[in-house]
Amino acid sequence: MIRLRQVALVASELDSVVEALCNELGLRVCFRDPGVGEFGLVNALMVIGDQFLEVVAPATEGTTAGRLLERRGGDGGYMVLFEVDDLDARMATVTAAGVRTVWSADLPTIRGRHLHPRDVGGAIVSLDEPSPTGSWTWGGPDWRAHVDTSVVSAIAGVSVAAVDPAAMHSRWRELGIDQSVCFTTAGSRGDGVDGIDLVASDRSRAGETMAIGGVEIRLV
Repeated sequence: MIRLRQVALVASELDSVVEALCNELGLRVCFRDPGVGEFGLVNALMVIGDQFLEVVAPATEGTTAGRLLERRGGDGGYMVLFEVDDLDARMATVTAAGVRTVWSADLPTIRGRHLHPRDVGGAIVSLDEPSPTGSWTWGGPDWRAHVDTSVVSAIAGVSVAAVDPAAMHSRWRELGIDQSVCFTTAGSRGDGVDGIDLVASDRSRAGETMAIGGVEIRLV
């Protein structure tokens, strides 16, 4: 099993992007994780059903997130996290394909691996195996109490821009991580996550689009 569980955006200013997401999409912040300080970041997570939108922002100089902001010329997509139930087998596949791991964690409730974006393309990808299945430690201890699906009910997928979309799609498919992902031609900002599809609770709103945090949010 593999499913899209969380999408992270990177912003130069955290609170304004979080406020826009909450106001436009009826979301609530469920957790601010002090653990991201390890990466020189601050963050906020918002829950959509049992999936998550995260916004991170650099809190120190010299962060990976800060370099991405500079390279892409502003806010945008940062990371895609997949829930899996066979982490060791999947890591054997990606390692055999020459993908390096840039971070790993083995907690009693979840195990995670961040894949090197240069080896994957388009985004930092995380493979995470929660215990039990369906739980999500990264969302905080009481994320279920913050669920509000009055506007959107799920994350349907993400769009990743690439200079060569076919080649990047082939790479993600080779690694078994192309579920709920589509690939588009990169513009002047280069490759990276540039769109998120959210399931509209009010079906009459399907087709609406809005730009928040440097990505196109589409209601589907």
